[in-house]
Amino acid sequence: MQAEYRQRREQLMAKIGNGTAIFRSAPASVMHNDVEYAYRQDSDFFYLTGFNEAQAVAVLAPHHPEHRFILFVQPKDREKEVWSGYRCGVDAAKEIYGADEAYPIAELNEKLPQYLEKADRLYYHLGRDRSFNDTILKHYQSLLRTYPKRGTGPIAIEDTCTIIHGMRLVKSQVELELMRKAADIAVEAHNHAMAFTQPGRYEYEIQAEIEHIFRKRGAIGPAYPSIVASGVNACVLHYIENHRQMQDNELLLIDAGCAYGYYNSDITRTFPVGGKFTAEQKTLYELVLEAQKQAIAQVKPGNPYKLIHDTAVRVLTEGLVELGILFGEIDKLIEEEKYKPYYMHRTGHWLGLDVHDVGVYQHGDDKPQILQPGQVLTVEPGLYIVPDTKLAEDQPETNPRWVGIGIRIEDDILVTPTGHEVLTAGVPKAVDEIER
Repeated sequence: MQAEYRQRREQLMAKIGNGTAIFRSAPASVMHNDVEYAYRQDSDFFYLTGFNEAQAVAVLAPHHPEHRFILFVQPKDREKEVWSGYRCGVDAAKEIYGADEAYPIAELNEKLPQYLEKADRLYYHLGRDRSFNDTILKHYQSLLRTYPKRGTGPIAIEDTCTIIHGMRLVKSQVELELMRKAADIAVEAHNHAMAFTQPGRYEYEIQAEIEHIFRKRGAIGPAYPSIVASGVNACVLHYIENHRQMQDNELLLIDAGCAYGYYNSDITRTFPVGGKFTAEQKTLYELVLEAQKQAIAQVKPGNPYKLIHDTAVRVLTEGLVELGILFGEIDKLIEEEKYKPYYMHRTGHWLGLDVHDVGVYQHGDDKPQILQPGQVLTVEPGLYIVPDTKLAEDQPETNPRWVGIGIRIEDDILVTPTGHEVLTAGVPKAVDEIER
């Protein structure tokens, strides 16, 4: 993997020219009192370094004659390591992670100026760490004050996200191998959950079965809090309490994925707890499934990203009109977003190091993001007939027969040179495949 990280750094340095880029590690996060959550590195930092410790700073200075990649890290400290785990330390930051130079993090303020004073631009993302933001801005302002004496130094700050997030949007073969593994593990977990589900069991039992497989297969754990939503709970998009007892004649919506080697999967399936759809459940389910199929068909190089959502919205709106849940002319209903009480979210998102991964979806009103090979995204239409739905203007009252049904179907899709590949196709979704 070190060759992969080095290649990414070289690519970024080629883009910043005579600039200097600075990246800050994620902070440790406290669970309660003096106990910390398992550490998870900032995705941009990890993408460039593979380094998984807190209190670290990476500097890329392609103009420096000797040190193009510099790491500031926590030094070795035997007493602290006994309590909180081994540290890489300064020497290993060069030996293992390929830094041209490394320093203790305490020397950042002293050493950083030498990597900034010859740069023409500073690349840094003003993130949530206000204290570190202030540190970088102080260095920048100091160099601006002395610029007239030297005639060198950064005279502008540019957000690193504009460059690195474009890089992250297209996955390498190494990344795709990790994403396939994350998808395969989640596929097994969902298939097991379908077989394990039955009336009388609790949502948390299903969650336990899913997450057991995640860890058993070597995943870091869930990619996000697992959603196991039965009955009306499926109408809550981010329901994570998972404490309800499941009943016959209702649906179970499972939205769960795992993180493997820092890369994520994200799958949703909805199926009958007792093995058979009711007539109403089946009708709405097949509508959502058709919306997903047609949306996935639009995933191909050269198509605008927004076409995926537009396709799903049209299929769902046409179906809701046919069922009498919506009333009116299709184009006008879509233009006025009258479908939104029943379908309130977008049809997918980029997927990668982050579950809702980085990357632009639209370059202004008249320049859409165009799909290209190597991008990975989810396609996840849904319908949610919430009991207390606030109806759109001039729309009919919802027939009680539909109320309380929530459905979402989600797959992970790779854009290929000739079309697409469904990475999560191993989880069945046709009615005759999931009924029992």
